[in-house]
Amino acid sequence: MSNQRENAVLVVGPGWVGDMVMAQSLFKTLKQQAPERAIDVVAPTWGQALLERMPEVRHTLTLPVAHGELGLLRRWRLGQALKSLRHRQAIVLPRSAKSALVPWLARIPHRTGYLGEQRYGLLNDIRPLDRERTYRTVDRFVSLAGFEGEKFGTGTIQDTPAPALISTTTQQEQTLGDLGIVRRFGTGTIVTLCPGAEYGPAKRWPAASFAALARHYLACGAAVWLLGASKDAEITRSIARDAPGALDLAGHTTLSQAIDLLAASTVVVTNDSGLMHIAAATPTQVIALYGSSDPEYTPPLSERARIIYHHLECSPCFARECPLGHLNCLRGISPDEVIRAIDHSASPIT
Repeated sequence: MSNQRENAVLVVGPGWVGDMVMAQSLFKTLKQQAPERAIDVVAPTWGQALLERMPEVRHTLTLPVAHGELGLLRRWRLGQALKSLRHRQAIVLPRSAKSALVPWLARIPHRTGYLGEQRYGLLNDIRPLDRERTYRTVDRFVSLAGFEGEKFGTGTIQDTPAPALISTTTQQEQTLGDLGIVRRFGTGTIVTLCPGAEYGPAKRWPAASFAALARHYLACGAAVWLLGASKDAEITRSIARDAPGALDLAGHTTLSQAIDLLAASTVVVTNDSGLMHIAAATPTQVIALYGSSDPEYTPPLSERARIIYHHLECSPCFARECPLGHLNCLRGISPDEVIRAIDHSASPIT
């Protein structure tokens, strides 16, 4: 216990689901360096469900502030509460000034992060970031695992440990039971479609294409689940309407249940989204569809993931909506192309 207290690390986690999944690669690296090291994570309220599926994390310390909100009093209270845990180091993954406040208020002696928003003083171990040499988000996170001022932030990380969320058969059966889902569909094959993407429409494959895919696999005798948040419900309703028999679960699951449903699936077809990263952190097969974003920047970190990306001249634009108004980067991906990708995988569906 004393070693844990002496080596304890506080990580200020990111504010996006996909980034929080990728942060597990950092947690794994910290544990590889020192297995006895305790890792605690400051996270948004939703992060509790995700982080409790990561065995590397000791405590999740929720900070209920919205994107862009200062929440100074809540940050001060959390900083005071953290003093008793005596963390030796804090690693701040977001690059905003406010994200560095809690470790500073907690008086954690070694505070590590990348330069951003003039965080001098709030951080005392500021790392340079070479965006070309360390391009992937996950590598930027893992680079901060170096202690005592080592400048790993300018190099490419090799053999990055992939995220792996816990989802046992018991947990999956519990989730299916709680949601009233019975495994009674033909072959027992489950195709889960994730048509949402919180960032914006430029990351969303057309609903009509998802519906065509759903109809194909329903005709094959597979179960088709539509998964997403409440804000995705309009999209999933249109898909379910055009593909009778598809089970629309958008907005009807917790994040913890979504993890189990993705882990229970045979294949997940998904936009570049938080659910894509969760699916990639389970043993399921993943087909990831990219348009406005770059699969080299935030790829699904799984050997069972296959990326479909057409490399158009205008891609990646990283825009929320297509600047040219045509969305050819995603409209050009046909349902037949996705079906071929699934059928040529290690676990073809027939």
